[in-house]
Amino acid sequence: QVQLVESGGGLVQPGESLRLSCAASGGIFSIYDMGWYRQAPGKQREMVAAITRSGATNYADSVKGRFTISRDNAQNTVYLQMNSLKPEDTAVYYCCLHSWTRDYWGQGTQVTVSS
Repeated sequence: QVQLVESGGGLVQPGESLRLSCAASGGIFSIYDMGWYRQAPGKQREMVAAITRSGATNYADSVKGRFTISRDNAQNTVYLQMNSLKPEDTAVYYCCLHSWTRDYWGQGTQVTVSS
């Protein structure tokens, strides 16, 4: 059974950086596409960044140029480097593994950007 555990969230001031990590277990991590999503209070969950098994990336327009997704297949981990954070980036961030039969989600990690 695939399990995903996110870490790295916290409270930061506008303009600061955070790096989120998502450690996967229970599956062949390297063959699946991965993604980071976020959900702010009262809003729908949205895709933030995605990375294919071959390393191709895709970003939401709102984070392009500020966020970078990467993966380390040897460590079964996907990362989200978030720079120049804004208050509107405040949300719970979720990691997702897109397998061929279903999506697996982590429990989420809170990111709060506030002065």
